[in-house]
Amino acid sequence: MGRYDRKIVDRLLDSYESSSLFTGTNKVAVHIAFSFNRSTLPAYFDESSLAYEEIHASMEELERQGILRIEWKKGKEGHIISKVILCMEKLEKAYAFVSRVPKTERVRQNRALLAELRERVHTPICQALIAYLDDRLEKAQPVKEFMDLANPAETQILLNGIAQIEQNQRSCYIREFSLEHFHDSKVLEAMGGKIAKAMRMFGEECRGKELEEILAEYGIYHTPNYVYFKGNVSLGIGNLEYQIGELRQGIGISGEDIERITFRDVSQIRKVITIENLTTFFRWQEPESLMIYLGGYHNGVRRALLGEIYRAAPDAGYYHFGDIDVGGFLIYEDLCHRTGIPFKRYGMDLKHLMQYEKYGRALTENDRTRIERMLRENPDIEYADVLKYMLTAGVKLEQECFVGGTEL
Repeated sequence: MGRYDRKIVDRLLDSYESSSLFTGTNKVAVHIAFSFNRSTLPAYFDESSLAYEEIHASMEELERQGILRIEWKKGKEGHIISKVILCMEKLEKAYAFVSRVPKTERVRQNRALLAELRERVHTPICQALIAYLDDRLEKAQPVKEFMDLANPAETQILLNGIAQIEQNQRSCYIREFSLEHFHDSKVLEAMGGKIAKAMRMFGEECRGKELEEILAEYGIYHTPNYVYFKGNVSLGIGNLEYQIGELRQGIGISGEDIERITFRDVSQIRKVITIENLTTFFRWQEPESLMIYLGGYHNGVRRALLGEIYRAAPDAGYYHFGDIDVGGFLIYEDLCHRTGIPFKRYGMDLKHLMQYEKYGRALTENDRTRIERMLRENPDIEYADVLKYMLTAGVKLEQECFVGGTEL
């Protein structure tokens, strides 16, 4: 008879631990109940099952022990149970019956763990996350987005993992990093959702970025990290010199080699254009220009390259060519802010949005919310006219619409 009685007591305790009664915020009397219906307990209503008698016997036994109280359906007393109600004065006995650690004790254990980690781990995002979780636990607020109170070991792995990412000083691949720090090549990817959410919440430079982009900021890559560029420039690697302009589709250089290269002759370059999407990079041709595939958000490797180019060609015009959508504008803003280079928008204006509008895609509700927030927070933003038209027309535009090989 252990199957149904344990299940129902566990469900009652789940309801209690998520109730205002547990947090002490209830304004009126609260009863913790489990209703009997075809959805919550289908076996009880299955006439072909023997569970009916078993459930009755187990509920009556729990009532004798004082753990719960049975409420019968009106007119069916002794025959059909309407619901069972947890007896609060026997809470300790209910927890013991299902061999369950009370939530109050689990909260205490997890807060002790957070206090220990706060003393031992000192990276900023990890510290901010610890403070956030501890504050929510103290206020009896849910923390399941980041931690399972029944599994503190998993929480420790998550927090240690974030700290290790923040402290990483060498270029490596995700699975290498995971194997080194967690002795399992797949752990980092398995908890990637929580890591990305925490780092977006508490790391200003991570906001709006996907996991791979965040990890790339710390030198951790999913695949070899190449930077692609093309244009009529002379590139030096050690004592060797290469004329990149001879290669129509340019060249890709590993992130590990970026620090070794120099730009020796940029005299023919009038524009430096960062391009958001790879297809556009390969298709786009522009005279007297150096084009760089940015690949979404830039990372440390790409910023190092841009810095080297800016030192070699400070008088060139610097432009960013991206999608006409919220993501494209955020990448542009991030690029300007984090490189310190005076980039201008390239083709990301009202003229080109209207010209290519027929190739556009409909805005989602999330797009609209983000655009409205951008305009509310900065009504004088330089591309406010584009954002307002996007809202009015309900359209956004991918960069590939422009591909045609002619100058914008």
